[in-house]
Amino acid sequence: MRFWFHSAATSMYSISRHEASVQPLICRMRPSCGAFLSRTEDNRGCDMRLKPVLLIACVAGTVLGHAAWVHAQSVKSPGGNAASKTAEQAYKNIQVLKDVPADQLVPAMQFIKASLGVQCDFCHLENAFEKDDKETKQTARKMMRMMFAINKDSFDGQQKVTCFACHRGARKPVAIPTINEEEGHIAAEAELSLGANTAGLPSADEILQRYLQALGGADAAATISTRVQKGALTVGAKHFPVEILAKAPAKRVTTVHFPGADSITAINGEEGWLSTSSHGVHDMGPSELDGATLDAELFFPATIRQLFKLSRVQQQEQIYGHLAYRVVGMRDNWPSVDLYFDQESGLLVRMLRYVQTPLGRNPLQIDYSDYREEAGVKTPYRWTVAGPNTRFTIQIEQSQPGAPITDDKFAKPASTPP
Repeated sequence: MRFWFHSAATSMYSISRHEASVQPLICRMRPSCGAFLSRTEDNRGCDMRLKPVLLIACVAGTVLGHAAWVHAQSVKSPGGNAASKTAEQAYKNIQVLKDVPADQLVPAMQFIKASLGVQCDFCHLENAFEKDDKETKQTARKMMRMMFAINKDSFDGQQKVTCFACHRGARKPVAIPTINEEEGHIAAEAELSLGANTAGLPSADEILQRYLQALGGADAAATISTRVQKGALTVGAKHFPVEILAKAPAKRVTTVHFPGADSITAINGEEGWLSTSSHGVHDMGPSELDGATLDAELFFPATIRQLFKLSRVQQQEQIYGHLAYRVVGMRDNWPSVDLYFDQESGLLVRMLRYVQTPLGRNPLQIDYSDYREEAGVKTPYRWTVAGPNTRFTIQIEQSQPGAPITDDKFAKPASTPP
C-alpha cells in the first residue's frame, strides 16, 4: 500500500536526519503490502528497517482511522515520544524542516512522493537515508525553500503553492499548456470550485437529517452503541481476515490477521496505538488519532451533527453515476471533512478527509456501500479506502449490533520502549 508513504519527501523535496532514516520505510512499501517499522537504536537511532509484516500500517490504520502507519514510521528516541519532539530532534541531518513536529515528517514525505510520483530512492540512498550523496536531494531542499518563500512573500504565509500545484504527479512540471478537447473546460472547473452550483440546494442540516432518516431514524441509530464485525480486507487479489470491535462514541479495535502476525489498530477515546504480535505497541501521533477518532465516530452516526463546528453544502457531484450532495464539515484546529450523500437514497457514500503536513494536505477517501439493515438501522458493509496510489476494501461478512463489549477490550497495552 502506498498511500502512506505517499510521500512527500521522496521526490524532489527530501528531508533528512532521521528524516533520512525514516525514508527507507517509505521506499520499500509495496502497493499490496504494508509494513511495520522496526528500528535498532544506535546513537539516537539511525538504523531503520522495514519488516513486511503488515498491511495494516496503511490498512487497518485507515479502516480505523487515520493511518496509524504514519506514526509507526515516526522514530522515537530516548527522553520522549516523537510526537513531542521537533523533526531536527528526532531525525538525522534535517536541513529544512527542522522545527516541524516530528510526527509530521513522514506525512510530509508522503506528500512529496504522491506529488512527484517517485519512490524514496529518487533522493535517498537505501540504508543511508541521512547521506547527501544524491543531487536530487539537494534540489529537493532548494525547492522546499522556494515554495515556503513564495507562500510567505505572495500569500501571507498561507499554503497556496505546494509540490503538487506544479508537479501534478510528474518529476518535472510541464511548462507548456496542454490543449483541451473541450473548450472552456478549465473555466468550468474554476467556476465549480467557487461554489457556483449551490443555489437551490438543501441546507447541510436538511441533508444530515435526511441521512439519519434514511438509516432508520435518529432514535433507532442512537440505540446502537456497540458492534462486533468480521470480514475480509482485500488488497489487489489478496484477502486477509479482519475483526472489528467498536463502541460509541470513539472506541474501536481493528485486528487484521496477516500470515504469521496479527496487526492491531486501536483507539479508546483518549489515545490510539498500532501493534503487532512481533513488533510491540506504538503510539499514534495527534494527526493519526484525529483521523481514527473521526472514522470511529462516523461508525455510530446518531451524533453526526455534533461532530462539526459548522457544516455547509458546497455543490453536487457525480459518484459512481449518482448525484451526491457534498457537505463540508468545519472543525477547530483540524482540516475540514467532505461528506457526500447520495441525492436519491440520502445515504453517506463517501468521506474525504485530509492530513495536514508542512508541505500540503494528504487526502484519504473512504467510500461506503452495500448498506444492509441490522437492528432497524442501515449500515455499510463495504468500505473502499483510497489514497494516492493506494486502494483496498473491507467487506463485512458478519455483524452483531448491540453486542456486549467491556471497556477492558480497549485498554492500551504498554508502549514498546524505543
